[in-house]
Amino acid sequence: MHLRSGDAEIYYAVQGSGPDILLIHPFPAHHGAWSAVADMLATRYRVILMDVRGLGESSPGEGPAIMEKHAEDVRRLLDELKIGKVTYAGSSIGGYIFFEFWRRYRGRISSAILVDTKASADSDEARKARLAAADDVLKRGTEGFIDAQLPKLLGESTHRNRPDKVAEAKRMMMRASAAGIAAVQQGMAARPDSNATLATINVPMLVICGEEDGLTPPLEMEMMHRSIRGSVFRRVAKAGHYSPFEQPEEVHRALRDFLT
Repeated sequence: MHLRSGDAEIYYAVQGSGPDILLIHPFPAHHGAWSAVADMLATRYRVILMDVRGLGESSPGEGPAIMEKHAEDVRRLLDELKIGKVTYAGSSIGGYIFFEFWRRYRGRISSAILVDTKASADSDEARKARLAAADDVLKRGTEGFIDAQLPKLLGESTHRNRPDKVAEAKRMMMRASAAGIAAVQQGMAARPDSNATLATINVPMLVICGEEDGLTPPLEMEMMHRSIRGSVFRRVAKAGHYSPFEQPEEVHRALRDFLT
């Protein structure tokens, strides 16, 4: 299904019944990164999956896909589904979007799960690299960019033991257009630092990190967990930055224990 949100068409899917949980996928994948976890959760919950604008089946809209636009997309989706409060689970960019959504609409969050993400903004060097990558994708297409990202996004164990998962991840990422990847990269480069937001979070919070995540390492995420009062921290073995995709059973177990 699709809904109109400002200047973009946002894809979403709903499965199961019960308390509402929203799953936001990592960059540059789509909702399929959560599919296996969603199938397991749907036996007890109403699971809402969406494609972040610019990725999967969602269009990028005009200009950079900044966090304010993403947060408004989430708000419109909750309104469309008549959801007052939701459990929000965000992986990677899904975490960046959470911080902006929290600042704007914290009354819509009942509990939250942050997966393989961070609160800090990009350094000047990282920002320049993102913007350069966005320009390069527009000139050369998506495949070279995605091939360069795969070693960083999936854990060493996945690359060594699960070539099928690596191939599946690439197929998933290739659904994104060059314009979409560029817009999302530009938006992430412009995101604000959210470290000060951590102390304001006062809902139950689970923080999950793949043990082999080199982009948001466990030590960095553990420090974030310590800044969120009352939060719970879990590591996922044999997983990198895409832990819900790489180890769905373990991530589902962590979510189930937290939610119950």
